[in-house]
Amino acid sequence: MPFAQLVIGPPGSGKSTYCDGMQQFLSAIGRKCSVVNLDPANEHTSSPCALDIRSLVTLEEVMADEALGPNGGVLYALEELEHNVEWLQRGLDGLEEDYVLFDCPGQVELFTHHASLRNVFFRIQKMGYRLVALHLTDSYCLTLPSLYISTLLLSLRSMLQLDLPHLNVLTKIDKIASYGPLPFDLEFYTEAQDLSDITPHLLEESPVMRHPKFEGLNNAVIELVEDFGLVAFETLAVEDKKSMMTLLQAIDRAGGYAFGGAEGANDTVWQVAVRDGLRGMNVRDVQERWIDRKEEFDELERREIEEELKAREESKVMDENGGDDELEGIRGGVPDSGIKVVRSP
Repeated sequence: MPFAQLVIGPPGSGKSTYCDGMQQFLSAIGRKCSVVNLDPANEHTSSPCALDIRSLVTLEEVMADEALGPNGGVLYALEELEHNVEWLQRGLDGLEEDYVLFDCPGQVELFTHHASLRNVFFRIQKMGYRLVALHLTDSYCLTLPSLYISTLLLSLRSMLQLDLPHLNVLTKIDKIASYGPLPFDLEFYTEAQDLSDITPHLLEESPVMRHPKFEGLNNAVIELVEDFGLVAFETLAVEDKKSMMTLLQAIDRAGGYAFGGAEGANDTVWQVAVRDGLRGMNVRDVQERWIDRKEEFDELERREIEEELKAREESKVMDENGGDDELEGIRGGVPDSGIKVVRSP
């Protein structure tokens, strides 16, 4: 039974960067992975693609042939994919049991109300794939209350539209400290509860928000999100191994891989950590690492990297020049380990 992630999100949220980083991470832990590009406008993918929609239809061709703009061209191209979904099915058959990352277009219409992308996903699901939709959003949205409320509404609409196992992810969380202080701890934003607390900050954001009609609209949106109780967020710093491991554990639980997938023998520490569900980073750890004590942790990681590079260099020198010296050391006797073994009579 093959597994796959459907990577969606607005432009600039880091979808292609995520697919590249996750493919590298999965390869490092021994999970064979392929990337499928479903964005007809993406001609420069971050990682090699096993299957590319641009071999079926390109945005440039659609815009020229149908006299459409960029947004209309992407919608038309996805409709073309829906009508030629057998092409996608043949390509996926060639990937056999690979874990697949689908890099999707950034037009929000495709995963909020347009049917073609959803129909393609359902067709993939009928092929036997266990799918998880991964909705990425730039964590910059936390800096403005109105932008955060809009993100909540977009996330909820996407969850209802796709009707699949779904995770919302705040990307670029390692940049959040550079945007200035937030009025709440990170947990407030990731849990998306007690949202009425954000209303005073929303009114302070702009004089326009103080108008009664906007106040009523904002309260209605907040109540809607809270009534559904579906929206919550994971966090991600794509270059941080522990952050990637934590997110992958959540994805594996949502899609069922944690209960059915198995890597081989000779596992690395990261393979064991992901498969056995060892403790990753909770939201308080993320708050401490990337907001409260970011500079301290950055310096600690810099020193660890320097020490690792130094150890590798010393090991390389010993491998090149130390063969005879190691033999002399053995001839000279075994050094005292400091451990005393006492045998009972």
